Amino acid sequence: MIHPLPIPHAVLKSPLAPHCKQTMFVDSHCHINFPDLVADLDGKLANMRANKVSHALVVSVNQPDYPSVLALAAQHDNLFASVGVHPDYEDTIEPTVEWLVSEAQHPKVIAIGETGLDYYRLEGDLEWQRERFRVHIRAAQQTGLPLIIHTRSASADTIRILREEGQGKVNGVMHCFTESWEVAQQAMELGFYISFSGIVTFKKAEELKEVAKLVPLERMLIETDSPYLAPMPFRGKTNEPAWVKHVAEHIADLRGISVAEVAEATTRNFFTLFAKAGPLQ
Repeated sequence: MIHPLPIPHAVLKSPLAPHCKQTMFVDSHCHINFPDLVADLDGKLANMRANKVSHALVVSVNQPDYPSVLALAAQHDNLFASVGVHPDYEDTIEPTVEWLVSEAQHPKVIAIGETGLDYYRLEGDLEWQRERFRVHIRAAQQTGLPLIIHTRSASADTIRILREEGQGKVNGVMHCFTESWEVAQQAMELGFYISFSGIVTFKKAEELKEVAKLVPLERMLIETDSPYLAPMPFRGKTNEPAWVKHVAEHIADLRGISVAEVAEATTRNFFTLFAKAGPLQ
């Protein structure tokens, strides 16, 4: 059974419905602090407005770059931040529970991560990756913030460690989801949302398209993971938060529903999961 997460009272009382009637989108995962985006930050923010992307979550990948993530969120009302260290960063400052918990006290930090496991890019003894993942889970438990999880070629260990460390104590999102429906079900049973990126628009992503048809709308998020993974028709170009609407449009086509339905559900879900962000203004 997939257990629905409670909707905070503040979200229920927020003016979300009027905004969603205008088909507003939220990019639940981007790296707008990366050089190829931040160099034209004003332009990227203007493109978000023009494409009705109301908010974006800027996701941390390591400690050295984390201050730039936090600075963007602090300077812009419609940007939020996470704190964490990505599993692909091998030679970097190792996070501690104490550091993550301390940084998570900032009012614009609404999530822990991105964290998780990646057995695709790295080989050898990856126990350090698994221990780093556990550190993030423990920080999420202490702060009550959701986890942003990256998993690639490591879904079995990802689910296993979540069960060992945090079952019933943490929730979050499986970001840039590319796994099977079985993995999606397991993640949702643990209280996680499933987030789709531009990959779902790719012609050869047939299995992922089927998953996007099956995930309940109330457990779905959309994202860009920009500057990576630009959706069709921009594949191969530098991605940006404004293009998250193309992910929503493709999912709507797959499911035979309106884009407004996908926008409303995923926007509501964002402010339900990331409750620290507060109600949509």
